Amino acid sequence: MLASCSNADFDIVIRNGTIVDGSGDEAYKKDIGIINDKIIKIGDLSNHSSRITIDATNLIVSPGFIDSHTHAIRGIFDVPTAESSLLQGITTLTDGNDGTSPYPIDEHYQKIEHTKISPNWAVFVGQGTIRQKVMGLENRDPTDSELSKMEMLIKEAMEDGALGISTGLFYVPGSFSSTSEVISLSKIASSYGGIYISHMREEAVDILKSVNETINIGIEAKIPVQITHHKIIGKDNWGLSYETLKLVDNAIAEGVKVSIDQYPYTASQTSIRALIPQWAQAGGRNNLLARIDDPKTRQLIIDGIIERILFDRGGGHPKNIFISKSSWNTSMEGKNLAELCIERNLEPSPYNAAIVVFEIIKGGGATAVYHAINSDDVDRIMQHPMTSIASDGPITLFNVGSPHPRTYGTYARVLGRYVRDRNILSLEEAIRKMTSLPAQILSINKRGLLREGYYADITIFDPETIIDKATFEDPHQYAIGINTVLVNGVIVVENGLHNGNRPGRVLRGPGYNL
Repeated sequence: MLASCSNADFDIVIRNGTIVDGSGDEAYKKDIGIINDKIIKIGDLSNHSSRITIDATNLIVSPGFIDSHTHAIRGIFDVPTAESSLLQGITTLTDGNDGTSPYPIDEHYQKIEHTKISPNWAVFVGQGTIRQKVMGLENRDPTDSELSKMEMLIKEAMEDGALGISTGLFYVPGSFSSTSEVISLSKIASSYGGIYISHMREEAVDILKSVNETINIGIEAKIPVQITHHKIIGKDNWGLSYETLKLVDNAIAEGVKVSIDQYPYTASQTSIRALIPQWAQAGGRNNLLARIDDPKTRQLIIDGIIERILFDRGGGHPKNIFISKSSWNTSMEGKNLAELCIERNLEPSPYNAAIVVFEIIKGGGATAVYHAINSDDVDRIMQHPMTSIASDGPITLFNVGSPHPRTYGTYARVLGRYVRDRNILSLEEAIRKMTSLPAQILSINKRGLLREGYYADITIFDPETIIDKATFEDPHQYAIGINTVLVNGVIVVENGLHNGNRPGRVLRGPGYNL
């Protein structure tokens, strides 16, 4: 509930709320006084006046949530108010993940500032983007000259304010990069105080090798590393989180800075090309299509798709792979590969699913949801002290396509289902994983905690009602229970509705002022 007056001590006072300050410490009751964009006073402000008063009785007052892994560039210029994020309490978005980023970074930041968006914004520089600029989609090692060029581009990106360097070593062209190449580029990001964040090479049968590679990059490049959207894919691999987390703990004990981010779902989302062996994608789309049509390579690609359906992202059956977005054929959206086989009078076998995948690739591609993750691994990874919460989602146009529900529900889902309903995390620990932990990891200053002198990025929610509503079957549903959200001291969400304000700022990385 909001009230207002003029000639006040503070611009905004939040009264009567229970503060969970982001540190992980126990909740307490105090008021918060805000002037301009900063928290000025935390304490008993009952004798102080304010231009606007927010009554937070029976509500939780926390720092605004920081989403350290998004693909929000897909949608932010169409929906600069970013309702799908703000209505689940997110106040800061990061992009440039999985090795793909805008470039040049400064030009992108200027475009964001010109657009004026509701949340704060920061990006990583994508190693795959840089590699493609220098080498195209070639499957080979760089020459010395090419490597030097990539290093120069990373340097420029860090000086423009990138948070660090991201890789998508599962995706083309990152998959063509050797570990030594990644280390060389990561050393540049490290010299500017950046972080290395990675979609690892494999998240299924070879996941232990991938975790070790990530840790080794951190050691050799002397850079903090983050395993992004950590999960265990494929039924035969379920339970390997015991081993991956042990590797993380051992590395931390040896002084390596390792962190994790995670979304709270048992399904992933990415391009349908995730089913295609990387070697077949070398050189780009036309080369892939030629290999599909060539009898010598067609069967090899089919074999690769079948293997990924049975033992990787397919969860053992084509029915586990749903088309979430297809711009060239929207009739496929919401249907799984088994259903698409049946529509074409084909038995829903992995082989026939591969034939349907070829049709989709030739038609223009698609985004897919893959159900192949076990809930026990999700719980175990979430409970690790160095795991932060992240959506891995875009900004979605309401009622367009069939997106992964994480786009609308990630943070409310954790607070409602994993904290309140299942006690997987305490409220204080969950808030820490959404606020101060990602702020610390990403070197985002004066955000992520409720402290005097910090920026007034604040989320106020009802702990009894907060919940995600988006489902795989009906994803376009906003989370509920978020009462009020402030970004830089400006109210953006009030009484559960976005008010249209767009006070977000670009948050440049640590290399910007060096």
